[in-house]
Amino acid sequence: MTAPFTAAAVQFEPVMGDKPRNVEALARLVEEAADAGARLIVTPEMGTTGYCWYDRAEVAPHVERVPGPTTDRFAEIAGRRDCHIVIGMPEIDDTTGLYYNSAVLIGPDGVLGTHRKTHPYISEPKWAANGDHGHQVFETPLGRIALLICMDIHFVETARLVALAGADVICHISNWLAERTPAPYWIQRAEENGCYLVESNRWGLERGVQFSGGSCILGPGAETLAVIDGGDGVITATIDPERARTRRVGGEKVFEQRRPDLYKELATNTFTWNPGDFFSLYGHQPLPKGRKARVAVAEFSPAPEIAANLQTIAGLAERARDAGAELLVLPERALTGLADPAETAVPFAGEDLARLATLAASLDLFIVAGYAERAGGCLYNSAALAGPGGLLGNYRQLHRAASDQGWASPGEDWGVFDLPFGRLGVLIGHDAAFPEAGRVLALKGCDVIACPAAVHGRFWRDHAGTAVAQPAPIPTGADPHHYHPFRVRAGENNCYLAFANVFDPAKGYAGVSGVFGPDTFLFPRQEAIVSGNDALAVAEIDTSSLGGAYPTHVVRRKDLVLMRQPHQYVPLVATAPA
Repeated sequence: MTAPFTAAAVQFEPVMGDKPRNVEALARLVEEAADAGARLIVTPEMGTTGYCWYDRAEVAPHVERVPGPTTDRFAEIAGRRDCHIVIGMPEIDDTTGLYYNSAVLIGPDGVLGTHRKTHPYISEPKWAANGDHGHQVFETPLGRIALLICMDIHFVETARLVALAGADVICHISNWLAERTPAPYWIQRAEENGCYLVESNRWGLERGVQFSGGSCILGPGAETLAVIDGGDGVITATIDPERARTRRVGGEKVFEQRRPDLYKELATNTFTWNPGDFFSLYGHQPLPKGRKARVAVAEFSPAPEIAANLQTIAGLAERARDAGAELLVLPERALTGLADPAETAVPFAGEDLARLATLAASLDLFIVAGYAERAGGCLYNSAALAGPGGLLGNYRQLHRAASDQGWASPGEDWGVFDLPFGRLGVLIGHDAAFPEAGRVLALKGCDVIACPAAVHGRFWRDHAGTAVAQPAPIPTGADPHHYHPFRVRAGENNCYLAFANVFDPAKGYAGVSGVFGPDTFLFPRQEAIVSGNDALAVAEIDTSSLGGAYPTHVVRRKDLVLMRQPHQYVPLVATAPA
């Protein structure tokens, strides 16, 4: 058993290039945190020197070895105060002379380990090499501690790697910018991995770049335990490693529900080459020619009777068609209802799905609808794709929640279908709790992910607003949907995501369905969110390019997917021996 302890996040604005001043200011803040009882103290990315360096020549006077003078300064504090400290600094490798953007974990006996940033942000390749230490978890008397640096956390694989390796706490040091914080990506990584996240961010203005502040400590349920908006300061909260080790996400044992046998694409990168050429190679499964289209999601409370649901679906489909939509996504089990699937399940080739197909054909509309499927003596939590040409495909949920394991057999393949305006992937509800799922669909070239769902409870977070100034059009005011997990899923995979949730507040289903865009940092957001019975949200998507050989739209370029470091992700696809 590992006892609870106090952790601290330090927020700080360094003066660029004034390392002696920055080190001593950080030392005072670290001492302040220790005075507050903190045993783990986390400071910002590049906090000792500042961040916005032009090139190797400019940062060269400030790089240091590890161990070195700066780590010695904080090792003295760690030894005297019996604490662990994370310091962000530019590091030089003695053997190669290469520079790295590094985070150093220092304990009472000195340096315990270093993480070199693996996924660089736009400016760092001017001076820093990609990190070569992988993603480590350090055993300490406090618990298991992992380090990530800023852009690293954009990538679902990094936090997943350290969580699978047993991390109780992810210390994420950053120079975050371009949105209000606590950032949705931070919240998502704590949420999906069921671990604590200590976020130490800088604030202030440097070479015209506005940093966001918003340092925080998040619990394993992604709850905010402590937060600071702007300014230098220290926040503290209690970390209970045993709570993290339950690895529960929304009450589910998600690590036991993973399907690593289906995740092999995670170790590849299909966007290394021009995706137009890559996906058309040998004439096999070329991407549909992109264009603009409109996509709709609808939410309602499915009835126990299929006939009643078909009537509701028909009304929603007509409204979607009238709004110009070419694709309508409906909730999980929208056709058969949420009652006992043993009583309601129907075959894919039966008359009920045929009625759905007739409706789709009559409206010249593609429809994704969830239903309980009966096939070959098994039941599945499934989603059917119907369109102008009839029933076009079927997807069976791969990741089953505990409540579904008693009735639903697991699916065995991904749902990927080509439509006239783009490639469509399908996930169902609980599938989306697994970051690997959306990533695999992105690597398969999906432009749009349809997600019929029955997500229970309050899964989104609001934001009261920030006093930190941001350049227009980045919003700073209050936002009722600051964090929406399906917006993050869309952005991290550079896909549009159409999330259709059940709306039945009396039973705990709040709806909050939406169509989300492929660029998290594009403001104003290209999305539509809706809540209400028989409510419909419609948004335009664009999978086209402006011309030329290389795709110009992010949904086809998939910039974040391209920047992955898949050689480091092999543990994510490892399966236990039979």
